[in-house]
Amino acid sequence: MTLMPTLFTAHRNPMNALGGTKFSEFLETWAEDLPRPRAILCISAHWERHGLAVTMSLNPGTIHDFYGFPEELYTITYPAPGAPDVGEEVITLLGSAGYFVDRDQTRGLDHGTWAPLRFFYPDAEIPVL
Repeated sequence: MTLMPTLFTAHRNPMNALGGTKFSEFLETWAEDLPRPRAILCISAHWERHGLAVTMSLNPGTIHDFYGFPEELYTITYPAPGAPDVGEEVITLLGSAGYFVDRDQTRGLDHGTWAPLRFFYPDAEIPVL
């Protein structure tokens, strides 16, 4: 297993997802110096639930979990594939540390995930969970 860097990024205002801001331009260049991942594990503060869960969908949808913004923002999609095989690895690792983790077959990618990723990897070709 190749160790990859762990990154933290915010999305700031959802309007940044439209691009053309200093923040979105920074995100576009940040990924240039990163190794290409097999999959991306996102931990989002926008997914509120009891306990831990991993998205196991083969095709997680784009969730527009915000209100009152221009219509253009609601038309953005980030059609990255899912990675259930990597999700199983995550569940196994967390299980070995004593955590119980649910498998969620329906959860999509919220804006805390897709808003920055659309600038890191605009072609949405890297699986996301």
